[in-house]
Amino acid sequence: MAKEQTDVRERQRTRLKEPRRYKVILLNDDFTTMDFVVEVLKCVFFKSEAEAQALMLKVHHEGQAVVGIYSLDIAKTKVEKALRMAQEANFPLRVEYQPE
Repeated sequence: MAKEQTDVRERQRTRLKEPRRYKVILLNDDFTTMDFVVEVLKCVFFKSEAEAQALMLKVHHEGQAVVGIYSLDIAKTKVEKALRMAQEANFPLRVEYQPE
């Protein structure tokens, strides 16, 4: 005996959207050395020497600079790594992330 199909499955379209992006912002302070800021930009954010120097000067003159735009997990990880480097070097570096 043939089996009858009683259930009909309808296709549902799933809407995918890109994850929210976050800006990582480096803030100026009067104690962290410029050389250390450049080192953080190179090690944590993978900036070239020229990019790191330009961003460091922007932070110095304007008070802050966006050093990258990432998904939430990556932004958090980069901020934590930069702050850990600063703490180990006894600098009060300020780095934060916020929605783009």
